[in-house]
Amino acid sequence: MKRLMVQFIKALMVIFIVANITAVVALPLAAASEPSGDSEKAAGGERLGHQTAMAIAIVVGVSCLAAGYAVGRVGSAAIGAVSERPELFGRSLVFVGLAEGIAIYGLIIGIMLMRA
Repeated sequence: MKRLMVQFIKALMVIFIVANITAVVALPLAAASEPSGDSEKAAGGERLGHQTAMAIAIVVGVSCLAAGYAVGRVGSAAIGAVSERPELFGRSLVFVGLAEGIAIYGLIIGIMLMRA
């Protein structure tokens, strides 16, 4: 169980570092793509700028990569813990699910950037 917790904490630290770097890179890109006038909106369609599309791609891509890394690390530790003590299966499944939630958070941020 201790090994599982250590792996989970290490994976979360990596994910938080990656999320902060992603936010520092992606948010200025999204802000820079704001149209200067209302000509685009008056034309009837709202197009995403190239920079906003890149920001969305970076956010979603990096969050999915970080979630894959976290699931790999936490999942291997969970399998090791469950092989030694089968009653830890439920707890280890929760840890793996929490690590997988990072990809969903990245997707939500991508949708929010697309709507902004």
